[in-house]
Amino acid sequence: MTTKSRQHLYGTQIKISAERAKEARKEADKLACAAWNYRMLGYRGPAQPSPTVGDAINAGFLYLEVRCLGCDTNQTVALDVVRRAKTTPVHELQRYMRCKDCSEVRRYPYRRSALVALRPTKISADNPASYWWPGER
Repeated sequence: MTTKSRQHLYGTQIKISAERAKEARKEADKLACAAWNYRMLGYRGPAQPSPTVGDAINAGFLYLEVRCLGCDTNQTVALDVVRRAKTTPVHELQRYMRCKDCSEVRRYPYRRSALVALRPTKISADNPASYWWPGER
């Protein structure tokens, strides 16, 4: 007479628990990114503490919106192509952001930029740029 293996007895429970944990992490990451967005859009910062790049990607926020303080344009940066570790906080990316148009005009890398918010989509006609406070536009 044989007994049932532990895999047979507990395998389903382990898989279900792992799926619940994955969903809970995704929901927690989504709430952390939303809180950071509200803080950035409502108060214009502070950017610290911020979620990590990996948390933002896990939550579905694949783009970072950045505003150039020189020419006052908003651009999006895809977080999945950023060449930094996934454990890097989003606010640390600010020092690497450069405006291409302002850099060409000044002929040196122009770094004055401000982080605006995390976005699920790129800036387009259907999804306009975020604004910091009512009446800005």
